[in-house]
Amino acid sequence: MEEMELIIFEIINHGGTAKALAYEALEAAEQGDYEKAEALLKESDQSLLNAHKIQTKMIQEEAAGKRHEVSVLFVHAQDHLMTAIEARTLIEYLIKLHKKIGDL
Repeated sequence: MEEMELIIFEIINHGGTAKALAYEALEAAEQGDYEKAEALLKESDQSLLNAHKIQTKMIQEEAAGKRHEVSVLFVHAQDHLMTAIEARTLIEYLIKLHKKIGDL
């Protein structure tokens, strides 16, 4: 496997992990375990940070003149990561709503 493909799969892996952890956090909140939900969101954030570091490195390389081939797989990785970010954001909001409802 080429180096670029490995980088792309890292982005996909981190994005998928982040999304899965966010959904686990939502499940924990649905069961009233807000402490666990918060911990899972923090883990999700770490996966998103790992993916962001990869993106930042690629952007810095491109700014320095090193071009990266944009493949369908790369576009998929970016799409996968962006949906993970959006899911995580919405799930955090849903967890807050669960907590408010639970406090009533």
